[in-house]
Amino acid sequence: MEIILFVEKAKSRELEEKLLKDDLVSRANVLFRDSKPFREEGFYVRILGSEEQCEKARELAKEIAEEIVGEEKEKILKTIKEEDERMLSGFSGIFQ
Repeated sequence: MEIILFVEKAKSRELEEKLLKDDLVSRANVLFRDSKPFREEGFYVRILGSEEQCEKARELAKEIAEEIVGEEKEKILKTIKEEDERMLSGFSGIFQ
């Protein structure tokens, strides 16, 4: 399962602490990305994990962040994946 949250820059440290200090959520893949290409200053938080981990992350974030859904979520995921691919292709050039 995969969810995307948006958190304002001022609240990002609080959210990061809540997510990474939780035993269940901290075992998921939790990635913070700058939101500038899409929104005002803040961060997108991509959480890849089990349904239980994602539900717990939603619960912890409900007062701090908003969940991104629908078309906006798909656009953000596409951009993140493209960035990851560019980064990996550049990194692989080191070993050739």
